Amino acid sequence: MRSVLVLFDSLNRLALECYGGSLIATPNFNRLAARGVTFDSHYVGSLPCMPARRDMHTGRLSFMHRSWGPLEPFDNSMPELLKDAGVYTHLITDHFHYFEDGGATYHPRYSTWEFVRGQEYDAWKAKVKPPLERYRRDYSDRNYNGPKQANRLQHQVNRDFILKEEDFPAYQCFEKAFAFLDENRDADNWMLQLECFDPHEPFFAPKRFRDKVPTDYDGPILDWPQYVAVTESPEEIAEVRANYAALVAMCDEYLGKLLDYFDEHDLWKDTSLILTTDHGFLLSEHDWWGKNVTPYYEEIAHIPLIMHHPDLADRQGTRVYALTQTPDLMPTMLDVFSQPIPPETTGLSLFERMAGRPGDREVIFGMFGGPIGVTDGDYSYFLYPPDLGDESLREYTIMPTHLKSLFGIDELRTATMHPPMDFTKGVPVFSIAALTSARRPPGEYRKAFTGFETALYDLRQDPEQQQPIRDQAVEARLREAILGHLARHDATETFMNWMGLAVEEAAPSFKRR
Repeated sequence: MRSVLVLFDSLNRLALECYGGSLIATPNFNRLAARGVTFDSHYVGSLPCMPARRDMHTGRLSFMHRSWGPLEPFDNSMPELLKDAGVYTHLITDHFHYFEDGGATYHPRYSTWEFVRGQEYDAWKAKVKPPLERYRRDYSDRNYNGPKQANRLQHQVNRDFILKEEDFPAYQCFEKAFAFLDENRDADNWMLQLECFDPHEPFFAPKRFRDKVPTDYDGPILDWPQYVAVTESPEEIAEVRANYAALVAMCDEYLGKLLDYFDEHDLWKDTSLILTTDHGFLLSEHDWWGKNVTPYYEEIAHIPLIMHHPDLADRQGTRVYALTQTPDLMPTMLDVFSQPIPPETTGLSLFERMAGRPGDREVIFGMFGGPIGVTDGDYSYFLYPPDLGDESLREYTIMPTHLKSLFGIDELRTATMHPPMDFTKGVPVFSIAALTSARRPPGEYRKAFTGFETALYDLRQDPEQQQPIRDQAVEARLREAILGHLARHDATETFMNWMGLAVEEAAPSFKRR
């Protein structure tokens, strides 16, 4: 068996025609949907980027234990399990977060890997004296200024070296994928993970794609919105959305080339192809940009998933409405290669979920230091802790690194040892105070979360989640589902108390703690 896993980043489900989107034509996503099985109720797990990838590797949620960070030594890793079983695993990516402190243990789990440089603020090209005057003139102050100005400066430096389409990282990722397939398509027992940072911001696409979505905007570059409430004019909003649409059009065309390759070499008969993303992105919906600082609205949490497998030929072009989520990818990939699923796994194989039905499951999702989202497909509920500034929240890890830094000495001084959890294979872990200092993501995002509160939405009557409702019976049922999932993931009493969930009301399996 062979498998190709295509992972785009920040791919809004409603940007795709096969999910009812109208942002731009996406004929090749449509082609794949016609060839495979489309999952209509697929949701995120842990957020954002690297926490989602930890879910993909381990097949379980992690957001209740720690923030953005690397794989832990006790974590199961899907590509490593496959590698150990004799399946060759190869990663091609331009997702530079793998190569920062908070992601450094993921890519070595594959047999081999290739990294394409240049996305976003990848520390790639060096200019000791960057042309700041030109950068400020070319790039909108609304994008350029702010707390992450250094990131945007590095992006501008990188952008000076991406001049033609062949220079764009996504283009190079697909070219490397075709080279891998040319070399290995006659071999058996391999998995290729083709992972593209696009359409993640900044929304920077080759000109021929951008020309497909003209706007009336006439001003400096406007393609990297801050994660804040919308204050832009209608023309500026249209410009940001057009830049995103251009990237989606690029992803669609490059995907089409991969589908052409499958056609040309008849890979459909013996190679699975799975396409998904880590999370979506708010493009001014709910009067917000981005992710992380709002409730996990459908535009963020409800994501695309399309799967082809040779054994599913009789299901070509069909749709699955049963709930699935990111951790389900790990047991699915193990199933593709007929490998056993570790006992620590909480996700369910997509092959199993195809026999499911709407309403037979609830899934929870969230980000460390934020609310917990839960859905049964009909309702979505966001449960907020009673006090986001409560400094009792703690991280549980033996890999103390943040996104771009090691844990600080002030944090490490708070460390105590916590007994093994049910997924740490008998290994105790550090318990470290999740300080609310501005230099750390938990503090930064928790501060923004304070503008929202616990809310319930009826997705059948209000799919755009505009009007929260009150229904005590539904809230109680979804709250009970949250408690069950927290018990199953061995959430700590400290986390439960921080969330305002008394241990006494938790599921019986939690009370054993």
